[in-house]
Amino acid sequence: MNWGTKLVIGMLCFMSFIIVLGILMFNSKDDALVDKDYYEKGLEYDKDYNRKEQVKTDDAAPEITVLSDEMRITFKAAAQGELKLIRNSDQRMDKKTAIKTDGANQVKLSLKGISKGRWKIILSWMTDGKAYLNEQEITVL
Repeated sequence: MNWGTKLVIGMLCFMSFIIVLGILMFNSKDDALVDKDYYEKGLEYDKDYNRKEQVKTDDAAPEITVLSDEMRITFKAAAQGELKLIRNSDQRMDKKTAIKTDGANQVKLSLKGISKGRWKIILSWMTDGKAYLNEQEITVL
């Protein structure tokens, strides 16, 4: 076998490798870390930033306690809003729930059906006409 044949075989192997990588790239699942509405969220960033700063200004950050079967969120005052549980590893596991505090300014959520591991919690709520937004990470055991 002369050097020309070896060169052609090497080029064919390289081209086959590139084609296989291209096919794998197009057949892969969507990236869970990229939002579908990325640009819309970018336009709303100022509002979210102001709501996060309001939490710091009013010292209104809720206390989150994770127990074996439930999660308790204790607010400083009566609140009503929305809770998002986000799993960074799999977007299909994300959950969204409406929340409203009880007489003790607490929200209790069952953790049944929630996988163990790290979760990001995004709390968005209203208290006394002020909007707040808080993000925290928890570990469900």
